[in-house]
Amino acid sequence: MGQNSTVVGGKTVYGAAVGILMLDTRFPRIPGDIGNAETWPFPVLYKVVRGASPDHVVRRGAEGLAKRFIAAARELVSDGADGITTNCGFLALFQDQLAQAVGVPVAASSLMQVPMVQNILPPGQRVGVLTISKSTLTPEQLKASGVPMDTPIAGTDEGREFSRAILDDEPALDVELARADLIDAGRQLVTAFPDTGAIVLECTNMVPYAADLRQTFGLPVYSIYSFVTWFQAGLRPRVFDPRLVDQGAPYPTP
Repeated sequence: MGQNSTVVGGKTVYGAAVGILMLDTRFPRIPGDIGNAETWPFPVLYKVVRGASPDHVVRRGAEGLAKRFIAAARELVSDGADGITTNCGFLALFQDQLAQAVGVPVAASSLMQVPMVQNILPPGQRVGVLTISKSTLTPEQLKASGVPMDTPIAGTDEGREFSRAILDDEPALDVELARADLIDAGRQLVTAFPDTGAIVLECTNMVPYAADLRQTFGLPVYSIYSFVTWFQAGLRPRVFDPRLVDQGAPYPTP
């Protein structure tokens, strides 16, 4: 007799393990941005949280938005997501509430990588953080992510393009000016804190510039991309076929 061919359902969408909660925005999302679906080497699910603007979340602490994010996260899980993340590092504030509400793993903020990255650095080095808004990144958000209070932090707040275009939700973005803002912030970080051994990018819109930071400063750079690809690897472990193992057959003699 053949194998049982019956399959079991229970979801609406299959094959996309990670559900991403999105702010309600219009600014360009270039390749590398969490909100550009072509960024990911695997399928993802998106849910826009209406009314959650970058200004409201980053500058005003996401006040009054917790219920909307929880409702949206529950919809993603109902649709088929096996884990939830968000497109803003400042949403670390909702980590515990989301995890309690949805019953699946939650990785709310790229900042949650800081303790892990610190553990892999040599003695005498520490993690530095680049954020879109140093002026509004609070101790509460750091604590919610497990980030030590004395962590070196630099922001793109004083730059020419990046923070303004994203937080004011402008319809256009000068990518080269944004890249320059990231490099300037990185230089400020490593100059003020020469013991910086790795950089974690708080903002999910910074991913397109991670390679530039790595090339410029020679430091490892971790972002929401590194975090979510790690997250996905646990939700959908790669399947290895033992039948494909190399049996050590000799190469043919020329």
